[in-house]
Amino acid sequence: QVHLVESGGGSVRPGGSLRLSCAVSGRAFSLNTVSWYRQAPGKERELVASMIASGQTNYLDSVKGRFTISRTKARNTAYLQINNLTSEDTAVYYCSSFYGPGAQFWGQGTQVTVSS
Repeated sequence: QVHLVESGGGSVRPGGSLRLSCAVSGRAFSLNTVSWYRQAPGKERELVASMIASGQTNYLDSVKGRFTISRTKARNTAYLQINNLTSEDTAVYYCSSFYGPGAQFWGQGTQVTVSS
């Protein structure tokens, strides 16, 4: 069983920064695609950033240049650096680890609130 634990969320002012972490255990971290999703109140969950095993990344257009996904294989941990936050970034952020069809696992989520 794969277990994911997110941390690093919080309340920040517009323009602020946060670094979200996702600790992954239970399966080879180097073989997966790790992704960050977010879900704002009343909205669908959306993919924010992803990184495949080779290191190639992909970002939601609205976060390009502000968000950076990374991973540390030695620590089985993925990160999402989020800068220049706006109120539109307020959401619960979820980490996901994907190994193939029928093998996607999720963390419990961490709340990010941007407010002045």
